[in-house]
Amino acid sequence: MESMKLLFSSFSVKALVLLSVQTVNAQEKLNHVQVIGTHNSYKTAIDKPVMDTLMSFNPKWGVRFDYSHEPIDVQLNLGLANLEIDIAVDRNGGKFSKPALYELFKDQVPPYNQDGEMDKPGLKVLHMQDLDFRSHCGTLSTCLQILRKWSDEHPQHHPVFITMNAKTGPVNHLPTVADEFEKEDYQELNSLIWKELGPGKLLIPKDVQGNFPTLEAAILKKGWPTINSVRGKFIFVLDETGAKRSTYLNSGSEVQVMFTDSPEGDPNAAILIKNDPKKQKEEIKSLVKKGYIIRTRADADTFEARNEDYSRFQAACESGAQIITTDYYRESTHFPSSYKIIFPEGKYVRVNPLLKK
Repeated sequence: MESMKLLFSSFSVKALVLLSVQTVNAQEKLNHVQVIGTHNSYKTAIDKPVMDTLMSFNPKWGVRFDYSHEPIDVQLNLGLANLEIDIAVDRNGGKFSKPALYELFKDQVPPYNQDGEMDKPGLKVLHMQDLDFRSHCGTLSTCLQILRKWSDEHPQHHPVFITMNAKTGPVNHLPTVADEFEKEDYQELNSLIWKELGPGKLLIPKDVQGNFPTLEAAILKKGWPTINSVRGKFIFVLDETGAKRSTYLNSGSEVQVMFTDSPEGDPNAAILIKNDPKKQKEEIKSLVKKGYIIRTRADADTFEARNEDYSRFQAACESGAQIITTDYYRESTHFPSSYKIIFPEGKYVRVNPLLKK
């Protein structure tokens, strides 16, 4: 009987993922769909003593961090089609292994870094050093291995967008300062994604550009590939501008894995970040109609969830932005609220209403 339960459970998960694939016609182009995904997808809850201290010190700041997510493979099993993974440089290892507020309360909270993965050199995954440091996967390598395993188990899954922030610098008065990303760090990032996932699991800028002189020319003249042609793939996007974007684009990497948040008119423009759909609604609409893919947000800093305010989500849907992120694909477990983000069709993937034929 137990084996039958396990078999049924496995079948149900795979059927749910397959259903998310079938919500749109396989011949629809990638930019002709609209998906819901998560923001800071790796994040787990801040330990209670740490949160209590933060709330007593600065409650307006504290409420912004009072949320958490399920493991990333659980999110993907639900049919969510965007994740966000924040990364920080740790060239020598150990930079983030003893967070200041963990050290302060370590006798009152669960252990941290028991397996020693934070002691090793390599790119780390966390929201904020010393304060909001717990993650479902502490290293980028571990996160990518989870993605690979899940994708191998669901080879026909809808393409999944992965946005990335490169965390740098100090945070208020916290002691740990995140290093700046240098060319070598971006080379390591590209190489690691390529190694852990491989070309068969990735849609990269070169694939979309083809024989066109620039990536932007390709998406404006030829358009994006069909859903059917990119099933089972991940699409990485560097959510950075200015010097960080420039350093990445000029890193000299053998393979440029990520799309970049490059503005309209730039040779690298294809996927843009526009996070305020209420203020930027008409701008987003214009960009979407031209052929760009846009990432926006349904909520931020727990505000919409606490106020059960869907106006930002409604604006995001109407804008035609193809990627809409939320912290609330399920109702909050941190405070009373019925706020939950899902399309009216009851799914996380649908045909883009702005581009319906």
